[in-house]
Amino acid sequence: MNSVNIIIGSQMGSAEYVGEQLAEQLITQGISAEVHDQPSFSEINQENTIWLVCTSTYGAGDYPENLLAFVEDINQADDLKGLNFSVIGLGDTSYDTYNLAGRNLEQLLLSKGANRIADRLELNILDEQLPEDTALAWLPSWIEKVSSI
Repeated sequence: MNSVNIIIGSQMGSAEYVGEQLAEQLITQGISAEVHDQPSFSEINQENTIWLVCTSTYGAGDYPENLLAFVEDINQADDLKGLNFSVIGLGDTSYDTYNLAGRNLEQLLLSKGANRIADRLELNILDEQLPEDTALAWLPSWIEKVSSI
């Protein structure tokens, strides 16, 4: 694995905080990581990297505002074959749209030919454990899965 681009979709800051914590941990392990909290599709490398998309769901299953243009650009892309990605979704299980943004973005990337390299991690903000703690506990298994890429 050459590098990880952590793409943030966050309305209230929770997903951003999770992404920043993951980036810090990756960097301490010698893995290049860059956080994109205002992601621009044309500016994020798609080759020799892994996209780790960390997004919350906003409103009635919508994408956070900072991710809207990025998602629209993905919709316009013809082919994302060769792009490796994983998704972390943050949500609240008391809503029937729980983690819908993460699920929808994962399906969109798959429909464009991108390669999902690990199952989606869904974080419930109602859990006793903080979302960033759950994500940090998950990270070693994710690194093991993607280290061969």
